[in-house]
Amino acid sequence: MSDAKISIRNLYKIFGKSPDSVLALVREGLSKEDLLAHHDHVLGINDVSLDIQPHGLQVIMGLSGSGKSTLIRHINRLIDPTAGEILIDGEDVLRMSERQLRDLRRFRTSMVFQKFGLLPHRRILQNVAYGLQVQGRSETDSTRAARHWIARVGLDGYENHYPAQLSGGMQQRVGLARALATDADILLMDEAFSALDPLIRTEMQGILLELQQELHKTIVFITHDLDEALRLGDNIAILRDGAVVQQGSAQQIVLRPADAYIHDFVKDINRGRVIRLGSLVEGDAPEGPVLPHDTLLEDALLHLSDAPGQRVAVSDRTGRIVGGVDLKSAIRAIHA
Repeated sequence: MSDAKISIRNLYKIFGKSPDSVLALVREGLSKEDLLAHHDHVLGINDVSLDIQPHGLQVIMGLSGSGKSTLIRHINRLIDPTAGEILIDGEDVLRMSERQLRDLRRFRTSMVFQKFGLLPHRRILQNVAYGLQVQGRSETDSTRAARHWIARVGLDGYENHYPAQLSGGMQQRVGLARALATDADILLMDEAFSALDPLIRTEMQGILLELQQELHKTIVFITHDLDEALRLGDNIAILRDGAVVQQGSAQQIVLRPADAYIHDFVKDINRGRVIRLGSLVEGDAPEGPVLPHDTLLEDALLHLSDAPGQRVAVSDRTGRIVGGVDLKSAIRAIHA
C-alpha cells in the first residue's frame, strides 16, 4: 500500500449530459477539442494519477482551463469524477457515506479560496471561529483558537473588524487563519494568492512557508504562476488539457523539461533562484569553503567567486562532503 497522504488514480472528469457514453473515446485518445466539437462534452480531467506525500507542499499548476481547480475539488469531493479513485490515508473518498464525507470536510481537510470566501456580516473573530463551530466546538474553545490563529497570521487587533474594512491581503490572511484553526491535516488552496498584488502575494507566500515549517501540513496549492510554484512546491505537477504533462521537484522541471510545452514555461525564469548546488556536484571536493547541497546557485556565486580556484566543496544532508562545484559550471547552469 502507498504511504502517500493522498493518492489520485486514473482520474477522469467529463462535463456534459452523458459523460459515461464518451469515456471510452477519451481513454482511446480523443482530444479535448474533438470531444467538444463532435460530442458536445468538455474534458476536465484526463487520466490523472498523482501521489501527494504527507507533510509536503504539492503544487498543481497550469494555464486557465488546464483542469487544476477541477482536480483539487475532487479531493474533498466537491466534484464527483467520471472515473478513477481518490484515496486519503488509504480510504476511498468515493465510497464514503454522507456522514463520512461531512466529517472529512469538517475535520480532515480545510480550504482556502481565491476570492477569500469570508462571511461579510461577521467580524474577523467570528469568521475564523466559524469552522470550529461547525465542528461542534464550544464558543470558548472556538474563540480561544480563533484569537491564536489571527495573531499567528499577523492580524492581532483586527478581531472586531468586518472583512470589508480590511485590504485584500489582510482578508486572505483571515482565510488562511480560518483554514488553519480547524487543525485539519490537509490544506487545499485554490489560487489562494492570485487575486493579490505582487508584493502582498510574495508576503503571503512567505507566511505560508514559515507556518509550514512549523505545522507540517499536507498542502495542495493551485496556481497558474510558475514563479509561485517554484518558490513553494516540494513537488510540482503541471497540467495541460486536463492531463499531467510533467511532475517533479522545481529543479527537475527546470533542468529536464519533459517537452517543448514545459520548456516554454521555464525558459524565462531566474534559474539561480531554483537550481541548488547539489545538482551540479562532480569530481573530488577541493580544499576550502564547504556549502550545503541545498544552497541556491544565486547565493553560491559570491562564495564561488572568492573561493580558491573558484571551486567549493558541497556537503549532503548529513554534513558529509560529496564533491565539488566550480564557478563556470554554476554560471553555465544559470544561463543554459
